[in-house]
Amino acid sequence: MKNIFLVVIFIVLISCNEKQKKFIYQIQEGSGLLINGPLSLDLGELDSSKITLLNGDEVVPFDFDTASNKIWFIHNTERKGDYSIKENAESSSIAETFSAVKKDGDLMLERGNTSLVGYRYGMHYPPKGIDSIFKKSGYIHPIITPKGDTLTRTNAPDHWHHYGVWGPWTHTRIDTMRVDFWNLGDGQGTVLFKEFNSVSNGAVSAGFNAAQEHIDYKTQSEPQVALNENLQVKMWDLNRDDRYMLDYTSSFSTPLENGILFEAYRYGGGLGMRFTERWHKDNCEVLTSEGENRLTADGTNAKWAIVSGASSDGKGTNGILFLSNTKNRMHPEPMRVWPIDGNGGRGDMFFEFCPIRHEEWQIEPNKEYELKYRMVVFEGELTKEEAEAYWQAFANPSQVELIAN
Repeated sequence: MKNIFLVVIFIVLISCNEKQKKFIYQIQEGSGLLINGPLSLDLGELDSSKITLLNGDEVVPFDFDTASNKIWFIHNTERKGDYSIKENAESSSIAETFSAVKKDGDLMLERGNTSLVGYRYGMHYPPKGIDSIFKKSGYIHPIITPKGDTLTRTNAPDHWHHYGVWGPWTHTRIDTMRVDFWNLGDGQGTVLFKEFNSVSNGAVSAGFNAAQEHIDYKTQSEPQVALNENLQVKMWDLNRDDRYMLDYTSSFSTPLENGILFEAYRYGGGLGMRFTERWHKDNCEVLTSEGENRLTADGTNAKWAIVSGASSDGKGTNGILFLSNTKNRMHPEPMRVWPIDGNGGRGDMFFEFCPIRHEEWQIEPNKEYELKYRMVVFEGELTKEEAEAYWQAFANPSQVELIAN
């Protein structure tokens, strides 16, 4: 599929009365299936408080990114291909329909008044009677579909240490000692929320950047921080009632003098998710970019994977499309998919992009590393053609070219 290019035609119109500038840009469509998704435009010298984004006569909502001086908006394929920005116009007020709201230790990402995604920053304790060693903060739960089905699961009795969407490293070596940040019951390590670097609300997105610490309980007389992580999560509107999008970026470094080794193992790091207890071997499917399914995907590599299952009302399906970025280590990325006869024959669903599945990874001291993922949460069906289009948009973002007239 060819890339979609944004060709921005820069036209300056000067009237005697207003001296108003107008910028017109056009989306040049390549071959292949197009999808709704976020696009950005660099404002240059423009003042974000004094512009209006239009598609024809329709005012288009956007968010302003102060760090990059860009506006972000959602391109809807049903719109015309021409957009325009008016400068020195009275900027139209666009309601912030996406919000991040703190509720009893959860940061909830909401569309309107509907909560869709939660990040647990407060300490969560397992059920009464279960060892408190399994307590945890710093994970995504719940992920809720547009129609209200919760797809994540925490503290499953077969794995008390499973927490929705999370990515601790499993077999690691600090100097000569092995430390496990995944299996909390061993008491070797954990990953905990530290603080929020930022929280954002907007007209087309909401998100946060959270500092998390990977804490080593084993190699020192007192706990030490083995990894510092910034977890960035952003929920995007897709101008559809049946889908929304999540970007998930983990940036990390180690302060340890000799660094840390991530040993090759079938679990660890990346992006892991324990799915709802409603899904099992008879009502849950997997399809990867390489054509693998629930029976064959484990241990293989993929650009993307669709995990879907029966909706709670039994009348349809829903699920998540997982996308791995081309810059991720070991891309196309290895996966862990639980065997269909696991969990005493139930075949519960666990999925992970696992960049150390086949090869160890040496993390050097004070060096920044990054892993980027995207998820599309959907109702109904999501085809392999659509999955490929979403991946192309993620891996090869649209380019913007300005032409001054």
